[in-house]
Amino acid sequence: MFRFNDSVWLWTLVLAPILVLLIVLSQRKRIRALELFGDSELVSRLTASVNATARTWKAILQVATVVCLAAALARPQFGNRVETIRSVGQDIVVAVDLSQSMLAEDVSPNRLERARLAIFRLIDGLDGDRIGLVAFAADAFVQSPLTVDYSAAGMFLSAMHPDLMPIQGTDLGAAMRVSLDALEEGARDARVLVLVTDAEDHEDNFGEEVQRVVDEGVQVYIVGIGTTEGVPIPEFNAEGQQQGFLKDEDGAVVTTRLAEETGQRLVREAGATYVRAAAGGTAFDDLVDEIASGQGEEIDALQVTQFQEQYQIFLGIGLVLLLAEALVSDRRQTKTAWSGRFG
Repeated sequence: MFRFNDSVWLWTLVLAPILVLLIVLSQRKRIRALELFGDSELVSRLTASVNATARTWKAILQVATVVCLAAALARPQFGNRVETIRSVGQDIVVAVDLSQSMLAEDVSPNRLERARLAIFRLIDGLDGDRIGLVAFAADAFVQSPLTVDYSAAGMFLSAMHPDLMPIQGTDLGAAMRVSLDALEEGARDARVLVLVTDAEDHEDNFGEEVQRVVDEGVQVYIVGIGTTEGVPIPEFNAEGQQQGFLKDEDGAVVTTRLAEETGQRLVREAGATYVRAAAGGTAFDDLVDEIASGQGEEIDALQVTQFQEQYQIFLGIGLVLLLAEALVSDRRQTKTAWSGRFG
């Protein structure tokens, strides 16, 4: 089978007839100029050294060179082989806590931004894995379905903010339920759930989801983000400027802390792995590297026909023709009689 991989370059073939037209017009202009120059017999004697046949061949070689180079740019391909491409990877869903407490600044620059940076690192380290994002607070929803379009996942991650959540709070049960449903749609056995949260679960209702994790063999990682000391939650105006701290109905400043006991409970009941993302620590980054380097499983095998590139043939012919054109002289080799000149 023969084809051009970049057929748009075939438009450059229009240069060939344009070049032919220019050569013809140039030749006619030359003839008219010679006719106006003087006596035809004198002109004939003056141009006796011109080889019209060689000049014609030079023009043909120039046009042929343009055709070959244009064909090379279009990347002709012929001859093919069938290759089997195997897709290997994991399905990874990252559930990000978007409750207001994630704006606390006990982790620099704040809990949410610290989580976002690490998840970006995770996305950058993936190769063949599918990643999805779940946003949760008092409820949960899929922010980005499982995909290998990492740039799109990054865009969705950048948009994640507590303002997306209509109801504040933290419901780990809802986060796990929506995340597990998203993983089920992927239909892979190598499945990973990453919960990034300060673990202040206000519902304490995820027993059923824990059982699903165990039954379905999902690997769960809990990333507890923040410190165990209480810190205030900043409030911001519409322009993004801080205007104090969140207060309760009695006017007292609301504080938030990392509830590590929730993460430890998931370790016991779901066989999860728990790490704490504290200020100055590298546990979260180490976990990101571990997940990104996971081997996963073979998803499918796809047979793809690979065509052989043959542009070098046309490029080589074009260069040879160009060299030949340069070597062909359009002048005759004449013998001049010198006898008697020095007598």
